Amino acid sequence: MEKTFSEKAIAYFLNLNPPKNLLEGISILNPYADENVKKLVTAFFCKFFNDEQKRIFIFGINPGRFGGGTTGISFTDPVALQEFCGIENSLRKRRELSSEFVYQVIERYGGAQKFYSKFFLSAVYPLAIIKDGKNHNYYDSRELFEFLKPFLISSIKEQSAFGAITKVAISFGKKNADYLKILNAELGIFEKIVYLDHPRFIMQYRRKSLEDYIKKYLDVFNESSQ
Repeated sequence: MEKTFSEKAIAYFLNLNPPKNLLEGISILNPYADENVKKLVTAFFCKFFNDEQKRIFIFGINPGRFGGGTTGISFTDPVALQEFCGIENSLRKRRELSSEFVYQVIERYGGAQKFYSKFFLSAVYPLAIIKDGKNHNYYDSRELFEFLKPFLISSIKEQSAFGAITKVAISFGKKNADYLKILNAELGIFEKIVYLDHPRFIMQYRRKSLEDYIKKYLDVFNESSQ
């Protein structure tokens, strides 16, 4: 019997381990090592992904410390997890910029239940990368990208097996899309990769145009899911 999307996702995320022999100055935060986070992740996937339906994949870069790096759920801080996903948690209720924007879009789309029935939010690398106490991106140095490349390829391949619709993947961030295209060229999974400006960039530098960006997101989501 075919496993559900949720069963595949839970088995993957709850068994993730950071690579050994990390580059100097780099550390990896693995939220899935925490028993409380394991319960929240399980509840989230069982609530929204307990089926065999395929979805459009949306890839972020790698989670930040206060969003997915805290809850184990991409672009979902503890406040969004409770208020918009209906999953109560005892985590510190700290908002994270990317999560704030994403859930504004999700609410405008029709809410979490409708959104997650068609889309899966994730990251090219699903563990948080820290350098000098700050969030760090997997592509911030060529050395780090090359070191992580086998893990990035494995990440995309294994996550896609949950149930990806392969006609298109959406990237949050243009630079992320450029690297996702490099990885996808080796994997050959997605026919096309489109990108949207990253939620954090929008919230930090384009907040005055928030409505325009929400509309752009909704247009791409609607177009890709047809």
